[in-house]
Amino acid sequence: MDSYGWYSIIPPIVAIGLAIKTKQVFASLGLFVWLGWTIMNGWNPLAGLISSVEVVVGVWGDADNARVLIFSALIGAIITFTQKSGGMQGFVARVESSSLIRSRRSVGVFTWIVSMLVFLESNFGLLVAGSVARPLFDKYRISREKLSYIIDATCSPKCILIPLNAWGAYVVGLLAAQQIENPVGLMLAAIPLNFYSILALFLALGVIVTGWDIGPMRTAEIRVREEGKLLRDGAQPMISNEVVGVVAKEGVPLRAINMIAPIGTMIFTVPVVLYLTGSGDLRQGSGSTAVLWGVVAGLVVGGVLYRAQGIMNLKEITDSIIEGIQGLIPLVLVLMLAFAIATTTRALGTGVFVAQAARATLHPGLIPAVVFLLACFIAFSTGTSWGTFAIMIPIVVPMIQLLDLPAALTVAAALGGGIFGDHCSPISDSTVVASMASATDHIDHVRTQLPYALLAAAGAVLLFALFGFLL
Repeated sequence: MDSYGWYSIIPPIVAIGLAIKTKQVFASLGLFVWLGWTIMNGWNPLAGLISSVEVVVGVWGDADNARVLIFSALIGAIITFTQKSGGMQGFVARVESSSLIRSRRSVGVFTWIVSMLVFLESNFGLLVAGSVARPLFDKYRISREKLSYIIDATCSPKCILIPLNAWGAYVVGLLAAQQIENPVGLMLAAIPLNFYSILALFLALGVIVTGWDIGPMRTAEIRVREEGKLLRDGAQPMISNEVVGVVAKEGVPLRAINMIAPIGTMIFTVPVVLYLTGSGDLRQGSGSTAVLWGVVAGLVVGGVLYRAQGIMNLKEITDSIIEGIQGLIPLVLVLMLAFAIATTTRALGTGVFVAQAARATLHPGLIPAVVFLLACFIAFSTGTSWGTFAIMIPIVVPMIQLLDLPAALTVAAALGGGIFGDHCSPISDSTVVASMASATDHIDHVRTQLPYALLAAAGAVLLFALFGFLL
């Protein structure tokens, strides 16, 4: 693949810097796309704008992208459904009356467990965990930033550590393309050595249990506890207040089943569709198809259930779906720009340039740690773990063979670095969806979780360096 050299890293650096400085996500992502295509059109800004528009339009031409965008809009209808029907309030009341929820700590542990259980698809898990836990976090005065951190820290890490999903199939496919004799065995051997993913998961659990709040997260928690403000003044949550603030219809019974049924249907449908589209192999199934049909099935079950109970008539069901979709338009726009960014970075050759620039002579024992850091930078700059895997695995496999490196450790370093970027990059779709599922400001989510992600990354670097000399 060709690369535009150091020019290729200008768009991600400028966009990430602008997003953190101004907190204007749409402008920052749009600038990334425009600047990238301006560079590729000989610094002609008008030609860059024309190309940018075509790329954004082209996002809808990819069936997988279109399904994800439609699914993301329809999930707003599920949220509105569960709130208007009284299901959300009924579920919260049921959980609180049980022995599961007794404190702020138990709310966090419950959320961590729910997120871990939904490992078949990353963004789907974010949305399920966020929708279920957000009312509990609000009631117990825990910041939305803490919720977004917990579900994001358990999102990509769990998917790569429990690879019975499209993630596992993708990694196996990349390894097989490098003519690895036993790609499944190598992937499984890399799991216990994926130090970043393991540390991120258990650091989040440790933060929940100990209440260890640092940096911006501490400020957010103090704000909620002392002032009762779920969001800071001026925050722009990644979901419309019209969706978050929906209340149950007056007079409807508050039944937990009205939330459990549609969401449970979604969860059940996803593996079924993965099985069908994968011809009997869950790992080979289409994740985008599965989550789309999951949310459609959930809406159908919810609509039938509410109509049967007399909670909503056909017009109210339709109006609720439209209302929910409208509330998630901001998310759809951000995801659309994120997909356009993926196309832009591939065309620029950003990842290829960064990888090639780091292939200097190194002591073999340090190579796993350097591979991890390089993958971190690529993933953070491009916002895609899968794209980082696609770049790094073809690089590290020949290095393993030529330098006699520990194969599982080096592959784990490449995978772990990709997870770091997917976890905390402001232009990662997972980070965006975590902000949406928690109804928090996107940049606030990035700022509050980044110190924890950097701590886990620092620990991973030390472990990769240590094991690099030991193995």
